[in-house]
Amino acid sequence: MTENQTANPAPLGLMGFGMTTVLLNIHNAGFFPISAMILAMGFFYGGIAQIIAGVLEFKKGNTFGLTAFVSYGAFWLTLVGLIVAPKLGLAEKTPEAFMGWYLFMWGLFTLFMWFATFKSNRVLQFVFLSLVILFFMLAARDWLESSLIGKMAGWEGIVCGASAIYLAMAEVINEKYGKVVLPVG
Repeated sequence: MTENQTANPAPLGLMGFGMTTVLLNIHNAGFFPISAMILAMGFFYGGIAQIIAGVLEFKKGNTFGLTAFVSYGAFWLTLVGLIVAPKLGLAEKTPEAFMGWYLFMWGLFTLFMWFATFKSNRVLQFVFLSLVILFFMLAARDWLESSLIGKMAGWEGIVCGASAIYLAMAEVINEKYGKVVLPVG
């Protein structure tokens, strides 16, 4: 019997999620407006790359990885669509309160996914818990039309995305060195 030599797709998905989340939340924190850079990252790296990682997780038999990466890849694609479609005249802009429900539903999904991380490492648990908090804060921002909550969510989202980047690099570096270089708990 031969050893499985299939690469770990999780770092790709985590980086697609993490980098895109940091960049969007730099915007949410109030530093920069939405730009083509954020939309392109959301479409290609947050969206397509995560979906590819999810399909590869399917091949490895990892239901959690499949569900997480394909779902959050689809989140990024739909978010870009929600921003771009009205600008292209393809649809009306979604009202803020309804966007709150969109973000709330993603928060609810993420809450259940967080429960599934309890048998995983502590960093993955933190990524998902911080993402639950981020989605609920963004929903509250839209429901209450609060720029203060939006800015606070931006800072929280930067931490969330940075934790995913850390986990991605820990998985790559630890595998490459064959030992724990960056601890994940």
